[in-house]
Amino acid sequence: MSEKRTTGRGTGTDPAHGPESPHGPHGDPGAVGRRVQRLRTQLGLTQRQLAEPAYTPAYISTLEAGRVRPSEAAVRHLAERLGVTYEELATGRPAHLATDLRLKLVEAQRTLATGAAEDAAAAYTRLLADADRHGLDGERATARLGLGQCALETGDLPVARGHFEAAEKLLADAPLPRRAPAIRGRAVAHLLAGELRYSCYLLESAIDELNASGLQDPGALLLLYTAAIAPYMDMGAHARAAQAGELALALAPQVSDPELIAGLHRSVARTLIAAGRTAEADASLAKAAEIYQQLQIRTELAHCHWMRGYVHAQDGDLSGAETELRAARDMLASKRAALYTSQVEVELADVLRRRDKTAEAQELLHRLLGELHPERGSVHAAGAHRLLGLIHEDRGELDSAEEHYVNALSLLERAGAAGDLADICRLLGDLLRRLGRTEAAMDAYRTGLGHRAAPGSTTLGPAPVRPPTI
Repeated sequence: MSEKRTTGRGTGTDPAHGPESPHGPHGDPGAVGRRVQRLRTQLGLTQRQLAEPAYTPAYISTLEAGRVRPSEAAVRHLAERLGVTYEELATGRPAHLATDLRLKLVEAQRTLATGAAEDAAAAYTRLLADADRHGLDGERATARLGLGQCALETGDLPVARGHFEAAEKLLADAPLPRRAPAIRGRAVAHLLAGELRYSCYLLESAIDELNASGLQDPGALLLLYTAAIAPYMDMGAHARAAQAGELALALAPQVSDPELIAGLHRSVARTLIAAGRTAEADASLAKAAEIYQQLQIRTELAHCHWMRGYVHAQDGDLSGAETELRAARDMLASKRAALYTSQVEVELADVLRRRDKTAEAQELLHRLLGELHPERGSVHAAGAHRLLGLIHEDRGELDSAEEHYVNALSLLERAGAAGDLADICRLLGDLLRRLGRTEAAMDAYRTGLGHRAAPGSTTLGPAPVRPPTI
């Protein structure tokens, strides 16, 4: 043993690295010392046998008593002598725990993609408890993100927001690209709750921050631009949605994640539908569906069937639309994705009404209104009221039609869904005019025109800046 290493005998120092402070790199010195003592005792080693030749028995005694914090070199030496990994001795975590947790988190994600959200949530909950117990913040954040996605599928939007917010807090010190999935999750939860403007605000703020920071992460940008398309479209901001789609498409060659690319194709299809380019929209949805089929992501594949049903309906192919929408509904119902199932059924009811299957459509819509409400799918709840209003108006039941139109108007005003709101104002105005209530009809028309005064724009301020590399 060198003279330098023996000078620490009995002094409570790490002889190889000088005096040690209780404010060193390994947290509570008592915890490390207790682990050293437990493992040494289990192996039947004396303090001298553990210490030599690099350290002194007095140093081991001081360490086990919790009066000194070991250096990294000391922990590595002791871990080797005790037959454990450096991480296990330094943190108390079992060897390969983080790796095993990450693998199990991937399995939970696969369960969510292919099975029911409740089953995936049970797996994520167990993994979150393991990550909490061992202080693995990255894995805790991943589990929270998974739980948020599960809650979105089951339609428990407040719970979803809570998980996404918790994930974002856990990643508070991480670069913005790492936080992007949590921000996107929060935005989707607010969108589904009918809070369209706040959804846009979250996404636009993150996009601007990412572009201004110089952190060029095409994947994160593509995720955020793609997520912004849905609230833009629901708000009637078609020009801004198209711009977001164009920017996302320009980023696509730099992104290798197939799920992100599939999500891009599915979202861009909405802008193509709005522009009347239904053939291109159908081709874009076919690309997305092919990728989701390969990845076995059933919820997103169902969304592709849902949108293809809408495309067929726009083209007048009501039989094809019904087939696609029923396929989407069945897939989502099998995954117990309650909120999405209800939303698809609103679209299906519209097709059934147009195919003169009015009784089936009406029965479906009345059931749906018990499941959809202002805090849970308000835009689609308004759609259900609109369809019931049309059914009653066709039958000459004008008072009932007016009631449904007014309910739809209230829901859409709260959500800020300008395009749908202008349509319902037109329907209500026409109905009131038929009833001879001209002044009330004019008020309804003015309300609709007020929301259509600036087509393709919103009152959110300037659109997000373009990425500097595009």
